[in-house]
Amino acid sequence: MFPHRAGGRVDRPSRHRPFAHAAVASVVLLGTMAAGAVYVTAQAHDSGELVSSSAAPGAWEAAVESATAGTSAPGPARTSAPAPAPTADLDALLARAVGAVPVEAGARVSVAVLDTESGESAGYGDGAFDTASIVKVDILAALLLRAQDAGRGLTAQERTYAAAMIRDSDNASATALWKAIGRAEGLAEANERLGLGGTKGGDGPLWGLTRTTAADQLVLLRQVFGDESALDEGSRAYLRGLMGDIAAGQDWGVSAAGEAGSALKNGWLPRSATGLWVINSVGRVSVDGREYLVAVLSDGNSTKEKGISLVEGAARAAVSVFAGA
Repeated sequence: MFPHRAGGRVDRPSRHRPFAHAAVASVVLLGTMAAGAVYVTAQAHDSGELVSSSAAPGAWEAAVESATAGTSAPGPARTSAPAPAPTADLDALLARAVGAVPVEAGARVSVAVLDTESGESAGYGDGAFDTASIVKVDILAALLLRAQDAGRGLTAQERTYAAAMIRDSDNASATALWKAIGRAEGLAEANERLGLGGTKGGDGPLWGLTRTTAADQLVLLRQVFGDESALDEGSRAYLRGLMGDIAAGQDWGVSAAGEAGSALKNGWLPRSATGLWVINSVGRVSVDGREYLVAVLSDGNSTKEKGISLVEGAARAAVSVFAGA
């Protein structure tokens, strides 16, 4: 639905299936958690995010129709029709690529990727994950929709909160805007318009415990970086600008799969009961003049560093499915 020119412009309908409501077929790397584990919440540093604990591919498939040619005598020779080009099963290719990325025992990862020029997409891994700070993109999208509906721009205070929330991942700012949009109920209303059907806001003030899927995050990225969106051009440009100006030290993640100029938002939090880390990254990357939207979610990581390594490896694997084709 969203092939584009540079800058996220959309020129024509996609040639293949949209990812928005496609099931993500995959094998999920699941680890065991202690029996009877329950959610607990604490204040941690994402910076300082609310945290929780919870219990928590296929071969290349192509079809080539052989051209047949025959001659009959008497009469002119017949020319055969050209054989169609092989068609790749992109989900299977992504599963193979991600399967080569080291994943420690107990961790799991889910990936969704879209080639914005062709409109082709692929997914790996299923299930919902805690968002940590990547929900801040969704929070700001919800705020911008509210402002659009009221026929106004963001106030100076809202802009201050939005910039700190996205660029610096400031949690106090996120909490203020979470309240402004009406918390989980307001997020749900916005997500119905944005097309996110698999995302559920965290209870009460616990925005960091919003649950989402890689497929939903790809839908959100298309709303931000594509032209067909519930967000108007000004809102999209504002969000893209903030995601393209992430604070130094927070610009890891999907950016590892692209060249300079990535736009992204990361999330990270340790679960208080287990000490295991949720590490997520979503955004747009460019490779050799083509742009890709990538969402990588993970949990069960023993350290933040190992989680970042997993997410970056999965992002590179995702882009390789298209960049190497």
